[in-house]
Amino acid sequence: MNTPRETKQPGARQSRFAVIDTETNWHDEVMSIGIVIADAETKEKVDSVYYIIEPEYRVGGMYSGELRLDEEGVRVRDRESALEEIRQWLDTYRVRDLFAYNASFDKRHLPEYAGYKWYDIMRLAAYRQYNKAIPDSADCCKTGRLKWGYGVESVLKMLSGNSRYSESHNAVSDAEDELQIMQLLGHELSVYEAARV
Repeated sequence: MNTPRETKQPGARQSRFAVIDTETNWHDEVMSIGIVIADAETKEKVDSVYYIIEPEYRVGGMYSGELRLDEEGVRVRDRESALEEIRQWLDTYRVRDLFAYNASFDKRHLPEYAGYKWYDIMRLAAYRQYNKAIPDSADCCKTGRLKWGYGVESVLKMLSGNSRYSESHNAVSDAEDELQIMQLLGHELSVYEAARV
């Protein structure tokens, strides 16, 4: 069995977290999963894996063109094998906390991972009180949440100042972008307790 690589040895304590992203096919089934592990203190990337789910990816979906089947390091597995390999890989890093942008979507599509703690990056990124890059002129609800324009692409453009950024809709690339949002927001992981799903 071809197992995921480790670029660094896990630490002695739970000092890492994961950012996860999924893409779905036309039947609303997971066809790809990308995960980035990051250091809890620095939020720097430690490792990543990318899985394409067989046969679900063959159905096709809105972002099938971004699957990148021929890219180095891509693992094509059936769902059960992929999720077990990912679980073992997360265990090597002692990861129990999963972060995602609009995490309820990913959590709903991965019920096998209900035992992990899930946190929604969007719940901080879309709110004025957590995202200091939201301009004063932005149209917000009374709660401080942007009324529109709080997807990954819009938020990363806002935080980075890079108006040319375009979301790829490749699961592992998007997970890396979502980690960058966390880096740019600059909050300690404890702040995300307000974003627990």
